[in-house]
Amino acid sequence: MPHKAKILAIDAGGTMTDTFIIDEKGEFIVGKAQTTPHDESIGVANSSRDALKYWGMLPEEAFPTIISGIYSGTAMLNRLLERKGKRLGLIVTAGQEDYLRLERGIQTYLGYSYSDRLHVATHRHNEPLIPRERIRGVRERIDLFGDVIIPLYEDEVFQAVEELLDQEVEGICVNLLYSYRNPIHEVKVREIAEKVMEKKGVQVPLFLASELYPVRRDFPRLNTLLVEAYAAEPSRGQLERVQNKVNELGGRFNIRVMASHGGTIGIDAKKLAPTLVSGPIGGVIGGKYLAEKLGIKNVVCTDIGGTSFDLALITDGEFHIKSTPDIARFILNLPLVQIDSVGAGTGTFVRVNPTSNRIELGPDSAGYRIGVSNEQENLDAPTISDCNLVLGLLNPDFFLGGDIKLNKQRAIEVIDEKIAKPLGLNVYDAASGVVRLFEDSLKNQVVAMVLGKGYAPVNYTLLCYGGGGPLHVGGCTEGLDFEDVIIPTWAAGFSAFGCACADFEYRYDRTVDLPIGGIGQLDPMTVSVLLNAAWAELRQKVISQFEKSGIPEDQIKFRHAVRMQYQGQLNDLEFYTRTGEITKKEELDEIVEEFENLYGRIYARSAKSPELGYLVTTAIVTGTVPVEKPDLPNEPLAGPEPPAEAHKGTREVYWRGNWITADIYDMEKVKPGNVLKGLSIVEAPATTFVVPPDQEACLDQYRIFHLRKKVNKFDIGGI
Repeated sequence: MPHKAKILAIDAGGTMTDTFIIDEKGEFIVGKAQTTPHDESIGVANSSRDALKYWGMLPEEAFPTIISGIYSGTAMLNRLLERKGKRLGLIVTAGQEDYLRLERGIQTYLGYSYSDRLHVATHRHNEPLIPRERIRGVRERIDLFGDVIIPLYEDEVFQAVEELLDQEVEGICVNLLYSYRNPIHEVKVREIAEKVMEKKGVQVPLFLASELYPVRRDFPRLNTLLVEAYAAEPSRGQLERVQNKVNELGGRFNIRVMASHGGTIGIDAKKLAPTLVSGPIGGVIGGKYLAEKLGIKNVVCTDIGGTSFDLALITDGEFHIKSTPDIARFILNLPLVQIDSVGAGTGTFVRVNPTSNRIELGPDSAGYRIGVSNEQENLDAPTISDCNLVLGLLNPDFFLGGDIKLNKQRAIEVIDEKIAKPLGLNVYDAASGVVRLFEDSLKNQVVAMVLGKGYAPVNYTLLCYGGGGPLHVGGCTEGLDFEDVIIPTWAAGFSAFGCACADFEYRYDRTVDLPIGGIGQLDPMTVSVLLNAAWAELRQKVISQFEKSGIPEDQIKFRHAVRMQYQGQLNDLEFYTRTGEITKKEELDEIVEEFENLYGRIYARSAKSPELGYLVTTAIVTGTVPVEKPDLPNEPLAGPEPPAEAHKGTREVYWRGNWITADIYDMEKVKPGNVLKGLSIVEAPATTFVVPPDQEACLDQYRIFHLRKKVNKFDIGGI
């Protein structure tokens, strides 16, 4: 019986483009193809074809029945990193013209080690997105209460706009001090700019901070505004190409994009900067969805890709939202699912430092080029993938299902020359040492994240995904007593799966800074009125965004939230409230109580400081519309012995100094209930799962592997 595709989810990563397609029965397929950064729609089409071949279909046959499509990609981030954005001008409050050259101190140290920061050994200023000659200051001042202290010097605005237009800018950004409190001066700048443009016969877009990002912290707000104008707005073209490709293949659905707060938005959204790091977010959303289905409360999400290792914690069923994240060495002011990212993946280059004679991993990566074993790329430095190939962990004839043939002999020769000989080792010990160093560094990151939150691995289930995740999960969890270690058979496309699990959701934030108790406290009903007004304004923005997709207000589920802190502290916490309109003092008291409980869970009960008073820093509204989501497979359990057709043979593998014969299995043919004892290598076109010699993996009815220590007759309760 032919399959009827319903959901398409795409994750265009730095190395591979993963496609996840689900049919009307909840069955799914995963496709993989190399990412095509110049035009991601090509990689999307190729990856879709790779997935649909499992159903014996073409995209032209499957796409017409799809009703929901979600996309995450790297085009915007690449545009920012490569400085290939719009030619912009900037108008700021007079005296702030050198903001981008001075930066914040912390921004100049992003990406450097703690020792470098501690000893002030290394720091580097970013190349400004807008050079000093295209920045103009105008005199004005609004204070922190929103009162006009110095009126806007309108003649300076006329001159600034004219000079910027004469420099042939493609857009003008406006970021005035405290405009989030009172936008009157930014609105006036826009009126003047429109007059000047009409007079000169030139039209360029205007980007006002008070409209797009009305939140405090001026420098992160400026960065976010510039990213929106510089990289996000030009990336609409990339998204439109993906939409056009979908239409060419017969699709009648509108693509949605994964956003930083964990929901999806339309490509016609007013703000696109929240989609800057959409790919890694999908994995966390998928982890939360999977945890809910399996009844797991605490999860460590680990994503090992070709270029990076991403980690996130889900605690008590929720992930944490960071309000001022740093991305691509920029401190931004937008809500982001908190993810720690390390520049280490299977494509990471491996070198020997000629001075210290020690192995160095990265930070640069081969990405989609794989390594020296991929001869068509002409690389000269080996990667982690090359080391895995030399050790026998990867099949040179089955990479991406055989679409790319790898030259194992070339990998041996290059690793011998570049790594082994300088270290005085044989090529296999050198490759094994590199892989162990790589896995130990990832394991340290996992332990640091869990212990840093005041928990232990035993309190968490580790979820492993990404193309390189199943290959290294055994080494990354060695010696760590997690409650469980789970690896979905669709791990290679798990971030795409996560995108399919996300709601259609818009989110808007506004700084309010409402004190409750303590210094400068406001009357509780005044706080309630001002907070209600902020929520009402944000609700209207959410409604207007959904209107672009033809969705009426009565189909939207609204959730209201706040960020709150003790007065005088620097960090605020975000949580949802039980009400979207405060009508009595008791409801405001409930918000304070909820903050107290959350603070005690995250830090410690003894750290609570109610005597300081409270500050509601931010009002938040999210609007959600239910969408079609994937079901987990649910297959009958077979016995522990894998079927004969699942066994592909054996292969010699160099493991920790010894050659061991490994059993090779076809992942698609392993049945639920089967137990694979190590050393086993389970191959799929998109990934390879390694079961270490002292462990075993059991496949459950949801087609999720559980990695555990070998069970034998000497174990208590063993079989």
